[in-house]
Amino acid sequence: MLMNKLSITDIDRIIEMAWEDRTTFEAIKFQFGLGEQEVISLMRNEMKLKSFKLWRKRVQGRKTKHSKLRDFESGRFKCTRQRQISNNSISKR
Repeated sequence: MLMNKLSITDIDRIIEMAWEDRTTFEAIKFQFGLGEQEVISLMRNEMKLKSFKLWRKRVQGRKTKHSKLRDFESGRFKCTRQRQISNNSISKR
């Protein structure tokens, strides 16, 4: 199994990416070669039970964790109320 070959730094980064709302499981697979089920298994083994349950509850059914379910094609999601930042000054509407 690939998880045995991961360094502590890699495991920490995978956990961090798994907690991020906008990072897809596909991105984790591309970077580390772990599929969704392997990430879930890694999270289960590396986290406390309560933390794992909170993460699973948070991730299950979340559109942003799967690239095929996203509403936007590429790039970053941006809220319509978010201000533009240009030349170190916040532009006004």
